[in-house]
Amino acid sequence: MAAAVEHRLDLSQRSEGSGLMAKKPQTTEEFTLANEKSKKRKEARDKMLANKTVEKGLLIVHTGKGKGKSTAAFGVAARAVGNGMKVGVIQYVKGKWETGERTVLEHFPEQVTIRTMGEGFTWETQDKARDIAAAEKAWKASKEIIADPSYDLVILDELNIVLRYDYLDLTEVLEVLVNKREMLHVIVTGRNAKPELVAAADLVTEMTQIKHPFREQNVRAQKGIEF
Repeated sequence: MAAAVEHRLDLSQRSEGSGLMAKKPQTTEEFTLANEKSKKRKEARDKMLANKTVEKGLLIVHTGKGKGKSTAAFGVAARAVGNGMKVGVIQYVKGKWETGERTVLEHFPEQVTIRTMGEGFTWETQDKARDIAAAEKAWKASKEIIADPSYDLVILDELNIVLRYDYLDLTEVLEVLVNKREMLHVIVTGRNAKPELVAAADLVTEMTQIKHPFREQNVRAQKGIEF
């Protein structure tokens, strides 16, 4: 308990030092100054947004050791479905792992295609030849969906894992992703993203783990939270 209190105090002190917990205005003069600063920030932001006129399909990478890479991608998929877009999902690794996100998306069969490539690559297998065959099968399906003009968003879930183990030709993968249709969005997930993929991407997010109940409290993965 003492450690938890100390951690909260540390975060509080860090926030104060970084200006996140700035002093609230008290006098009329302080309120006026705060309003002027807020107005200037809004004007600067509006000017910046006015200059952002380009629309294009994005190559997005979710990587890092922290939790939430696939979850974030499925969140984007839900947003896309809500906007009437068609989504294709290829799962490279989590073949037998049923998730709440997947169940939700399966309620929209006309908008969402989910392909789990057999058992897929797993952490337990020691059969490298089978893993490579599964990865190649998944990549073939990925190329088919990427080439299909009816799709607006494609999620290549855990593709980074098979690229890390060199089960696919990185050069070919990059060529397909870089030369995708102009307005197609592609999200690649998985830890240890290749530097070449990071360099080619438009948006890269690295999930960083600060604390995790599985490691620190022996809390198992819980339905509705982790899957």
